[in-house]
Amino acid sequence: MNIEDAIAAAPYGESERLSPRIRRILAKNPSAFTYLGTGTYLVGTDQVAVIDPGPDDDAHLRSILEAVGEGEVSHILITHTHKDHSPLAVRLSERTGAAVWGCAPLAIEDDGPRSDAAFDTSYAPDHVMEDGERVAGEGWTIEAVHTPGHTSNHLCFALSEEQALFSGDHIMGWSTTVVSPPDGDMTAYLDSLRKLQGREETVYYPTHGEAVRDPKKLVRGYLVHRKQRENQILTLLEDGEKTIEEFVKTMYAMVNKALHPAAGRSVLAHLIDLERRGLVCRQDGDAGERWSKA
Repeated sequence: MNIEDAIAAAPYGESERLSPRIRRILAKNPSAFTYLGTGTYLVGTDQVAVIDPGPDDDAHLRSILEAVGEGEVSHILITHTHKDHSPLAVRLSERTGAAVWGCAPLAIEDDGPRSDAAFDTSYAPDHVMEDGERVAGEGWTIEAVHTPGHTSNHLCFALSEEQALFSGDHIMGWSTTVVSPPDGDMTAYLDSLRKLQGREETVYYPTHGEAVRDPKKLVRGYLVHRKQRENQILTLLEDGEKTIEEFVKTMYAMVNKALHPAAGRSVLAHLIDLERRGLVCRQDGDAGERWSKA
């Protein structure tokens, strides 16, 4: 099924039952970085935690409130502060009285070409959750798992009763995640992937895309993919110094050129990681910043 047909068939606004404790409502905000849209998760029945309420959208707010029905929203949980994840928290909190818990506030300007959403400047949590901190409601317990990389403030949320992980944008169900400096950090991202390898969750629920039923295999694949990109960079540097544009031209030759500026951000993230490890170095030249083997 192509993306146009998938969008046409997507169950926007419907409350989908995924497990005894978990429902998902898909916001109608499809795009190149949200896939079919933002998946908002409701955990619990009579007492509900809402994870990533999504964009500030009237129809999506109505869908969440209808799904909650006579129940109580006890917590609104936020994985990170991109505009496709957190803005609706303000109005959902006003309508339900629920406190906003989750990641730390973060709103920065990124001087590079974006391939994800900008930061939400309205986000003001009632409580910032520390790594390993838990919140509980009727029939559920959720643990915050600090997973920086996509953003420095990114959290995943683990549901202990079902060995499930709400993976935000750290692990997505349709694509690899964006790691774009200055806030996106490849070193932190790889460390966060390894951190998840050591955990026991058996299913991931990403904010974008479908559930991941073999998460350890997928995480291994992501680590292999990033290692391959790293090796490509080091191999290309054997022929002499390169600009980011030169890396992208070779490494992403089969990718639409309109996406090359964003691909350059991923290359930059890898180069910064390699620089920290003493494997590459950079220097300024007449044609801009160039990179070489250390």
